[in-house]
Amino acid sequence: MAATRTAPHLITLVLATAISVLSVNMFLPSLPHMSVAFGADYAVVNMSVAGYLLVSAVMQLGVGPLSDRFGRRPAMLVSTLIFAVASVGCALAETIEVFLIFRMIQAMVVAGQVVSRAAIRDMYPPNEAASKLGYVTMAMALAPMLGPMLGGVLEMLFGWRASFWLYSILGFGLLALLWFDFGETNTTPSATFGAQIRQYPELFASRRFWGYSLCAAFSIGGFYAFITGAPLVAAAWFDLSPALLGLGIGIITAGFMVGNFVTGLIAARTKLIWMIIAGRVVATIGPLGGLILFFAGQGTVWIFFGAAVFVGFGNGLTVANATVGLMSVRPHLAGSASGLSGALVVVLGAVLTSATGIIVAPETAPFTVLGMMLGSSALGLLSALYVLRVDQRDPLPDVT
Repeated sequence: MAATRTAPHLITLVLATAISVLSVNMFLPSLPHMSVAFGADYAVVNMSVAGYLLVSAVMQLGVGPLSDRFGRRPAMLVSTLIFAVASVGCALAETIEVFLIFRMIQAMVVAGQVVSRAAIRDMYPPNEAASKLGYVTMAMALAPMLGPMLGGVLEMLFGWRASFWLYSILGFGLLALLWFDFGETNTTPSATFGAQIRQYPELFASRRFWGYSLCAAFSIGGFYAFITGAPLVAAAWFDLSPALLGLGIGIITAGFMVGNFVTGLIAARTKLIWMIIAGRVVATIGPLGGLILFFAGQGTVWIFFGAAVFVGFGNGLTVANATVGLMSVRPHLAGSASGLSGALVVVLGAVLTSATGIIVAPETAPFTVLGMMLGSSALGLLSALYVLRVDQRDPLPDVT
């Protein structure tokens, strides 16, 4: 069957990535009504977000190795089918317990991100893969921007279950698309799990892998710190309306999209590590400049959100390139590398989100948020410089 042999088109990978990201937050505007409908505390209903992220981190640790062992195509098809069925379960749930069970199962859709990244690395050499992944990663920025708006409209028109019925439709639609347009890209699957596990020390012992992974994790960590603290800054310092706050938060996402677009344009002819370092420098300069101006008494709403634009743009130059770099260290374990690094991003993001929420206070909110963004960006820069040092001492031919 031709569908099992033909490599997927880029738009298929974009849609798989977008749906996996959309599954996180489209229904967020419905949380208060869901709490009433289920007769459950808001904190319990909110587990559909926090618990989902935790389960998705664990799922990434499993789905990547499975795609290395059995292939990208079966991993994508099975996980998408599970997501679609679980979405139906969420839509039909009559109790909060049943809903949360199916909601956690929905986290299988994280394969859309993990396996798409690995498939791109299978299909292209490192620099071209970074260019293609830059375009795919733009979906990770656009979906969170549009998702809650769509969910809010569905809530108003049809109630909270509508979002989960839409998840079901999207899931089954994606499954059909993958069936006809996702040929196997993993041409050298592991013979057995035992053989695969025996190769893991190669990945875990790689200094490049951990350098690239920490760089990507700290890069995205700065975004988590920003979205956690920005609402308090907006309320306590600038008296912004919710609409203007949403616009301000969207700015960092817009910067991320532009950075990914630039990555898509030039990554094919630029060394990965230099793109990464450039992104980290830009992301560090923004909050550093913002902090200096706030300490000088010149801080404004434009300065605060402008610093976030630098972080978003810098992340756009960094994330796709760092992701390709970590998957290129051991190409035969690209799925495992993608899953492990994705889990690391989620865990570090949760830590930074919690830390920011604990230490931020109205009196010092912009200093705290800019400081967290600066620290995260700087640690990402140090991680990138570490990879550069390793490359200079021990060049790796297949990562350019």
